[in-house]
Amino acid sequence: MDLKNFNDLITKVKDNDNIKKVAVVAAQDEHTLEAVFRARRDHIVKPVLIGDKPKIKDVLKSLNVEFDEDEIIHVSSDFEAAEKAVEFINENKADFIMKGKLQTADLLKAVVNKEKGLRTGKVMSHVAILEVPSYHKLISVTDGGMMMYPSVEEKKEIIENVVDVFRKLGYKCPLIAVMTAVETVNPKMPETVDADILKKMNQSGKIKDCIVEGPVSYDLIMNKESAAIKGYNSPITGNVDILISPNITTGNLLSKALIESAGAKMAGMIVGAKVPIVLTSRGSTSEEKYLSLVLSASAAK
Repeated sequence: MDLKNFNDLITKVKDNDNIKKVAVVAAQDEHTLEAVFRARRDHIVKPVLIGDKPKIKDVLKSLNVEFDEDEIIHVSSDFEAAEKAVEFINENKADFIMKGKLQTADLLKAVVNKEKGLRTGKVMSHVAILEVPSYHKLISVTDGGMMMYPSVEEKKEIIENVVDVFRKLGYKCPLIAVMTAVETVNPKMPETVDADILKKMNQSGKIKDCIVEGPVSYDLIMNKESAAIKGYNSPITGNVDILISPNITTGNLLSKALIESAGAKMAGMIVGAKVPIVLTSRGSTSEEKYLSLVLSASAAK
């Protein structure tokens, strides 16, 4: 089952009776609360607001939102807000986390705490889902936000993380391309060697529930005609679901290029912890935060 656009995803999540609870960390942020209460109106989430209570009340008032102020949890610092959200997850009082007005480092410090955090032993990676006007369905880029220079073993876990997300979205066997500049293995280009190893891992059953292709360049991934001219035959050409980037820079630049130059919309989250984490940048629009909430609600258990 392919999701053609974010409307398909929103409809899918709305059809689910199980409304997820989101712990919003340092919730005193206008765009964040705008997105959260839009998702609440759409019956997608129930918010748990953690942070500076007077500031949260002021933002809610400016947005004309009614919310029981006894339900707002006041804490004295951003880090304490992050710790409280993690505690709520561990006590099953929330289903996933959303970053509000705080530094990413403060949130992740609480998430990766060895004693009280949310680590599972898996790699934590960033999954972006994009709706690109020129492409016929939603497409994912990973990892452009978390793992800087992943090893081949870490790339395997990045693939497993994103496949898990797509399975929860209803895909039986997502099509994956390991992006490189060329489609031949060149020892002087380590990412081509990694791509070849990952493809062989998939063929031998070490990476399951998907088809992995690589090394392969972006033009052959996206354009069937280019692939045919070069004699490149694969089920992923012109129909890929997931793009695996060689490093954080490539993934980040590709996502931003699609947004800024090709009119794409994006949703993003961190996966690999006990629960999804909505970790949009402070400059993200209210819509991007809303779509990220929808995505994380669909991926939360």
